[in-house]
This record gives sequence, C-alpha cells and structure tokens, in this order.
Amino acid sequence: MLLVQHADQRISVIRISQQVGAGESFRPAVMQEALIADTGAKYVPWSERKQIARTVAAVTILPHTLLTREMTTTASEKLAEGKARVGLALKPGQVPSELKPGYRVQVIHAHHTGQARLLAASALVDSVVELRNGTTMVTVVVDTAAAPEIGARAAAGDIVIVELSGER
Repeated sequence: MLLVQHADQRISVIRISQQVGAGESFRPAVMQEALIADTGAKYVPWSERKQIARTVAAVTILPHTLLTREMTTTASEKLAEGKARVGLALKPGQVPSELKPGYRVQVIHAHHTGQARLLAASALVDSVVELRNGTTMVTVVVDTAAAPEIGARAAAGDIVIVELSGER
C-alpha cells in the first residue's frame, strides 16, 4: 500500500552495478543512478556520488544493490589503529589469479627449504596491480606487529598469498 501511495514520488539514488569488495573504493564506473519510489528508506542520494567515490566499502556489496551509508566507510577507518599496509611484489605462483581488493587472504612465509609458516591468518587485500613483466603488486592490511616480518620476507621473495574460501 505504501508503494502505491508514493508511486508518483520518485527519488534518485545510487545503485551499485558491479560487485565491490570490502575495503574497495567506489569507482564512478560501479555507481549507477536509480529512480525509486520515495518510501522513506535511507538510500544514498545520487547527488552524493562524488562524496561516495572518496569512501570504501565496509562490506562486500553485490551488483544491483541500492547503497546505504552503513555500507560505506572512510579509508582511515579501514586502516584502524594496530593495522598497517604492506606492499608485496609477487611473481606468478605466489599469488592467486583474479585476486581483488576486499578479498581476505593468508600471508605465508614459504622458505626455499620447503618449510612454510603462517604470518597473517586473515589479511585484507587493499590493492592489486598486475605489471607487464608478470609481477603482481599487492598491498595488504595486516596487524602492525606482523608488518615488519611480512615486508622483510616479501623483499626476499619468500611470500605466498593464499585466498581464503568464502572470504570475498
């Protein structure tokens, strides 16, 4: 009944057109305008898309979702106290294919002797850039205490990233 009463009162809101992983930024290409009946729901108005582009997803957002403020957070909130960003230069075989920002991964020290040790059980992928030479640059958010060793092991080429099932 409420929808029928407000059918002629439409508002313009943001609809997400592609999956946006937790921690991933809202690129202009993933935002579309959607006209909906004004039911009083608290969707983000289309007029605020430039402000939303400066935020990141607080949770994974599926395509065709109407955006609410609770789904967004600032980059500074993502990098909370006790967390650090670490850059990793990884070769094929050290990183899963199709890794994307927002995914959760394990960071493993894979020593050339065949021994492996878990350095981060659930690191957040912040960015992924594939270079022409086959190297993949991955930035992960980890506990501050683990960051120095992860950085040192990455510099030695002894890091492997493992994508966690169901953690997209």
